[in-house]
Amino acid sequence: MRIGQLLLFIAVVLLVVGGIHFFLWARLFRDPAWSARWTRAGGALLASLGLSLPLLLIVSRWLPRAVATPLAWAVFVWMGGSFLLFVLLTLAEAVRLAAAAVGALHDPGRRRWFSRAVAALSGLGGLGTSAFSVRAALAAPTVRTVRVPLAALPAAMDGYTLVQLTDIHVGPTIDRRFMVDLVARVNALRADAVVITGDLVDGSVASLGEHVAPLAELRARHGVFFVTGNHEYYSGVEEWMAELARLGVRVLRNERVSLGDGAASIDLAGVDDWSAAGRAAGHRADLAGALRDRDPTRALVLLAHQPKAVAEAAARGVGLVLSGHTHGGQLWPFSYVVSLDQPIVAGLHRVRDTWAYVSEGTGYWGPPMRLGTRGEITKVVLTLTRGGIA
Repeated sequence: MRIGQLLLFIAVVLLVVGGIHFFLWARLFRDPAWSARWTRAGGALLASLGLSLPLLLIVSRWLPRAVATPLAWAVFVWMGGSFLLFVLLTLAEAVRLAAAAVGALHDPGRRRWFSRAVAALSGLGGLGTSAFSVRAALAAPTVRTVRVPLAALPAAMDGYTLVQLTDIHVGPTIDRRFMVDLVARVNALRADAVVITGDLVDGSVASLGEHVAPLAELRARHGVFFVTGNHEYYSGVEEWMAELARLGVRVLRNERVSLGDGAASIDLAGVDDWSAAGRAAGHRADLAGALRDRDPTRALVLLAHQPKAVAEAAARGVGLVLSGHTHGGQLWPFSYVVSLDQPIVAGLHRVRDTWAYVSEGTGYWGPPMRLGTRGEITKVVLTLTRGGIA
């Protein structure tokens, strides 16, 4: 990520995080009318916690991993927990407004009692929800089987298996141990091909190369393929493409390959991330280029990091699009926010004659927390018959 982009990102983070933490202070300390000493202490604590994320973003690149990792765990867990606490307090705010509307809080004593009850219950609820969310994120990715009836699929390829990984986000809290276990789980599925639909890393080759190296042990009959996600463009995309090639992973950049044996084969296309234009010289999503001179009678699967690619894919007759990017929202209720930006948040959908599957992601980004979603390894089975999610 360029310095200018980093500074803009930090400024936005400060604005959002600052607003959330001020709201937490108001509802947890000011409104309950604790002693002035406790109110000031709570303000100082929340101000310090609020500043921890932008400070981590600034200094982490200069810290050794042994120091940066425990700091990242503490900061990111708090950021996720503070968001969940913010959600609970916002829901309680609706109750407060309703109670005030019917005159139930006209007495100052009642208002103080209500505010203290909200602070205590929200604090306990936030702690419990955060613990549950961390446990869900740290659980091994579940294998989700998706059967997709693919138009023009050769009969000899009925049951052909693609294993999709996406949004692994190797970085401060996801390391080599996770990748070694992930590769073993994928290899146990005996896929015909493995596809990685972007956002593999959050950091440079120099800092994360050893943690991504287990990808060299992936085994699939027809190979391992990759397309860029938006996070590759923050992490040194050219260096990562060279590193992936060294590990035996084929990077598809607005191009296609044939999967299968002889006449019993399909086309696999891959495009640069939707947001690539302007982030690296020569990078942009170019589906038309990937499909140029293609035999339209052949079955076609497209790898595209963002679900935004689905509309053009449907217009161009793609049979199946595999995407990620959304994490399914990762932490409820972010799914509603994601739906404002992406046409599909998660799951298998039909757009005209095109199937689209959007994974909830294999890893996580930011807070090591998931609420209402699960990390997944997606086993995509191409069929001649009716499909669905197992």
